[in-house]
Amino acid sequence: MASASGAYMYNRTQLAAGQQDLLVEQFAPLVKRIAYHLLGRLPSSVQVEDLMQAGMIGLLEASRKFDHSKGASFETYAGIRIRGAMLDEVRKGDWAPRSVHRNTRMVSDAIRAVEARLGRDAKDQEVAAELVMSLEDYYAILGDTAGSKLFSFEDLLESGAAADVHAEGEPQGELLDERFRGALVEAIEGLPERERLVLSLYYDEELNLKEIGAVLGVSESRVSQLHTQCAARLRARLVAWKNEY
Repeated sequence: MASASGAYMYNRTQLAAGQQDLLVEQFAPLVKRIAYHLLGRLPSSVQVEDLMQAGMIGLLEASRKFDHSKGASFETYAGIRIRGAMLDEVRKGDWAPRSVHRNTRMVSDAIRAVEARLGRDAKDQEVAAELVMSLEDYYAILGDTAGSKLFSFEDLLESGAAADVHAEGEPQGELLDERFRGALVEAIEGLPERERLVLSLYYDEELNLKEIGAVLGVSESRVSQLHTQCAARLRARLVAWKNEY
């Protein structure tokens, strides 16, 4: 996807207020694009104006916190923060059934246990065995929790980037937040190749699930399963990181 973000790949410490304003102006259309991209998958009660308002807050946060040394372009980083802000707004309505949250945690716990035991990526069959269920039942759970495909990366730890440890703005809390983002990048880079590709196509290229399925040669439902499993795997690895701090 063509991007104008290359000219804005500054280190966070070099971003003056004027440069932050330029980033916000340059990427404001990204907020609208993401809002409409998400709207079709959200409850009818969600208004696009609310998404865009939350997304602009996410964009402002991205312009303030962007750190090029982490290896991502501003557009990629801002897209994550914008989506996260929008989804945080949606989650205030708590529209997801409790079973979704419970099953998501259950899958993440199983993945974490398998990977800790084997020292490698957990395979689908191994996660299903850890959950003492058939592969078909495991895929059914992934399908039931498909709403988690609308996840915010920083929401993977539920309380955000270690914000529950220190209040935002405190020096030690900011250090933990930086470490979290570094751990997130490392966790994404360590994903199985197919799951990394799903993330790239979904968040960077903004393809929908059907289009991703065409690229991968699998069904739309399988892409949804991969995305949900990817979210669970990231959460499992980041929870392990969190426990170290």
